[in-house]
Amino acid sequence: MKLNSLDPLLCLAPTAHLNFDHPLVKTFVEKHAQEQSLLDKSIALYYAVRDRISYNPHHIDLSIHGLSASVVVDKRRGWCVNKAVLLAACCRAIGVPAGLGFADVKNHITTEKLRRSMGSDVFYWHSYAVLYLNGNWIKATPAFNQRLCRKFGIVAADFDGVNDSIFMPFNAAGDKHMEYLNYRGEFYDVPLADIITTFNEEYPRLS
Repeated sequence: MKLNSLDPLLCLAPTAHLNFDHPLVKTFVEKHAQEQSLLDKSIALYYAVRDRISYNPHHIDLSIHGLSASVVVDKRRGWCVNKAVLLAACCRAIGVPAGLGFADVKNHITTEKLRRSMGSDVFYWHSYAVLYLNGNWIKATPAFNQRLCRKFGIVAADFDGVNDSIFMPFNAAGDKHMEYLNYRGEFYDVPLADIITTFNEEYPRLS
């Protein structure tokens, strides 16, 4: 379901994916959200998800369990959907309304290994979190951790709780990096059936 009205009250409950009521997620939140204000807690959680959960697109599990926040904490790795789910779940846990945004992006410097496995350099249903802070919906993209960014010369996406945090269009060397092709909208929860349909169509090698 899309966030047509952006109603914050509909973005606070746990779900099978955003299972912040799970002990592993509760512990993660307690450890990384010790600041006073909700804004500062949200920022701290963003960086905890970005840098303490490794970005890894080679272990995609398109199941409710595989895309749950608790599994991401347990495995300490995930792709963009995993990490957006965890951030949204953590923010709901502290009382900050959160949803999930999706877009199709073209990665101009993706690795040869990933290009071969996907058969494409377009990442359909790339995900980011949307957080309701100080009366505004803000995009937060915690996918690429700092260590990965240093290794591949990527500019890490930062987050201040005020401005949208999205992928950078160029890498550190000034080469073309991430291009947003299509915004699919923002949702209360993971639109899993739609993602599976698109992946079956666009990534037959992953099936």
